[in-house]
Amino acid sequence: MLEKAKAIRLLIMDVDGVLTDGRIFYSAEGVESEAFFVRDGFGLRMARQAGMLTAILTGRVSGAVTHRAKELGITEIHQGAVNKLHVYEMLLQRYGLTDEAAAYVGDDLNDLPVLGRVGLSAAPADADPRVRTKVAFVTTLGGGRGAVREVIDLILTAKGRWEQCVEG
Repeated sequence: MLEKAKAIRLLIMDVDGVLTDGRIFYSAEGVESEAFFVRDGFGLRMARQAGMLTAILTGRVSGAVTHRAKELGITEIHQGAVNKLHVYEMLLQRYGLTDEAAAYVGDDLNDLPVLGRVGLSAAPADADPRVRTKVAFVTTLGGGRGAVREVIDLILTAKGRWEQCVEG
């Protein structure tokens, strides 16, 4: 597992059920909101500090996702993706990477095509059971509760960069 994690240069994440707990809230006026976990955000900042590329790849479109991604410095924001595998292949080509250099965190069946290709596949503890059986790493925490941070900690530890990133 650590050898796979050591090779990662690009971390791609689904949103609903990964960066959030999968719930969507609507106000009486129909305004949508989602909750993001601050420890995941800190982990994403550490990943950027370590030189890792980060990307969001989600089937839904949400202004809250755009706002959070920009706040965290994530420049690859792909929402409304009908074919996630196509976007994944485009990202590899854009950055000149191979499957082995990419990690993906997904929680549902529409994530399986990408999870089956990447060098390091991961799912939150509360992901669909059929997804959990197909990935290399299942986090101990759920989506929107630190799952992404766990994956980042694994990668940074494998690269020997975790302490350096924590110290700033």
